[in-house]
Amino acid sequence: MDLDTKRRADRRLDIVYRIGAGLTGLVLIGFGTAGLMIRLPLFDTQGEVIAGLSTNGALSFLSIAIGSLLVGAMVLGGIFASTVCVAVGAAFVASGLVNLYLMSTDFNILAFSMPNVIFSFVVGLMVMTFGMYGRFSGGLAEDNPFRQHRESRHRGRVPAPRAEGVGGSVGHGSTDERLRDAAGEPDHRVEQQAGARDAAADGGAPRVRGRHRADGAAE
Repeated sequence: MDLDTKRRADRRLDIVYRIGAGLTGLVLIGFGTAGLMIRLPLFDTQGEVIAGLSTNGALSFLSIAIGSLLVGAMVLGGIFASTVCVAVGAAFVASGLVNLYLMSTDFNILAFSMPNVIFSFVVGLMVMTFGMYGRFSGGLAEDNPFRQHRESRHRGRVPAPRAEGVGGSVGHGSTDERLRDAAGEPDHRVEQQAGARDAAADGGAPRVRGRHRADGAAE
């Protein structure tokens, strides 16, 4: 989304983004730190259970890294915090789906178990909800920065010009003809066609209906 990053999001939205990012980040940092303190093997597929979740060295490092990112988003707040929450939430949901398939194989390098999969789904949806709050829903307040951005983009749209064929729009004649019709000037081609039709009906030479010159002679 192409928003003005110098402008802070609405204060109420900013508080929601900060709370969602901060709480989730602190939980992940605590979980990762506990795993590092007992010095777990880096890629052990079995892992050790901490707070009901299995973990190993790789998952502990990853938890601390993602938690630090969320804490940084809490500090910065605003639109950045919202974007980080949405991205991290989607990554958690995707991780739950992938590891649900890998946890019974030799490629379970993060030592996932079923409680880990459920935790990924729940935390991912929760963090994504925090990030989407006041951003993608309808009926936003008038001072909402996301609504103002959408309205500014809508007002900036310019309707495309109507395509015209060679000599003017299709079915409407050329530009000169439309201007002449608007000015009330006679069309000589129409007069010539009418004269040809009259001549064909009389069986004689074609007559041309024209304007009278200023001296009274017919054209």
